[in-house]
Parts: sequence; structure tokens; C-alpha cells
Amino acid sequence: MHPAYYEDFNEIKNKIWSMLDNAIKDRSSPFRIPVFICGNENDLDGRIVVLRKSDRSNNLVQYHSDIRSDKIDKLKRNKNAAMLFYDKEEKIQVRLKVECIVNQDNEITKESWSKTQHISRKCYLVNNGPGTESDIPTSGLKPELDNFDYTKEQSEEGYKNFTVIQCKIKSIEWLYLAAKGHRRARFDLKNNKDSWLVP
Repeated sequence: MHPAYYEDFNEIKNKIWSMLDNAIKDRSSPFRIPVFICGNENDLDGRIVVLRKSDRSNNLVQYHSDIRSDKIDKLKRNKNAAMLFYDKEEKIQVRLKVECIVNQDNEITKESWSKTQHISRKCYLVNNGPGTESDIPTSGLKPELDNFDYTKEQSEEGYKNFTVIQCKIKSIEWLYLAAKGHRRARFDLKNNKDSWLVP
């Protein structure tokens, strides 16, 4: 018995969005930590990010970053990027092609920052941006901050480094690995075109 999404475009889309939505709430979901790939033809770069929002009505997903991260410069030069999700149990791979918007000190970042927990604000309190060279092994934090010895008020200092990357989805590629035959589909959201692909 195949799942409803085996050969039905609408059911596939429903499944993708339910997995993305679930990843926001469920910390153990494999879809919570996709690979995000950005750059240009000479300098492509991938990293794991934490999915923070899933918005089907606007075809959007988003995550948080430090404005000093080197990916911000890459995105300012080329707003096109890709995201890769894989759930081993479900045997489902999802690839997104996205256009990124870097938000800093606006309504979007204010709303996200207000929901960011005290413990999670720590990474925005580092003196030097992520990827800065150091003479010693370091977290980048002063010792008192490293030990969580700071108040919620002190954590507000990190807001100036906080950014929200909104990823507007241009296309979705779906791959479902099934013993009776894999299935693959592409959803071109810009042109509203759904296609089956050979897996």
C-alpha cells in the first residue's frame, strides 16, 4: 500500500509543507536542520542552519544568522541559494531553490528576536563575527558570557548582530525512495508548473 503522496502532486505538496511545519515545533525533526548553500560559481559554500519559520501561503521559509557571517556578503552579491532537506525514516529528500532577503533591525527581526530564548541569544554576543581567525581555541565569548552568567537585559546587546534570512521558494524538488519504485517531482512555483521527473 503506497502513501497518498506516492503519485499525487497535491498530496506531495501537503506532505512537504507538513514536514516543514513540523520541523519548526519538533527539535528532533531531520527537516529542522537543512543544508543551506549559497555563493557564486567560484565560491559556493554550504552549512547547516536551523529552520525557524515555514509559511506555505507565502512560499517562504526562514532562519536566523549573525549579520557578520560571511554568508551575508555572499547573499548580498547573489540572493539565489539552495536548501537541502532529508528525512531518513520517511525516505524523503526535498531540494529548494530560493531567493533570499536579509533582514536587519526591522519588524521581522524584532518579532523573531522577541521569541529567541535567553540561551539562544548567546551566539550573537560574540565580540568578533563568526569565522574570524583566533590565536587560541575559543567560543568568541568573554568567560562570564560563556557560562551563561548574563541577564536577559544584557542579551539585548546581541540584537545588533541578529538577522533573519527569509528564503522565498522559487522551486521545490521532491524525491521519495520506495522499494516498488522511487518517485520524483518538481514544482516550479514561479510558473505554477508541476512535473514528474525520472528519479
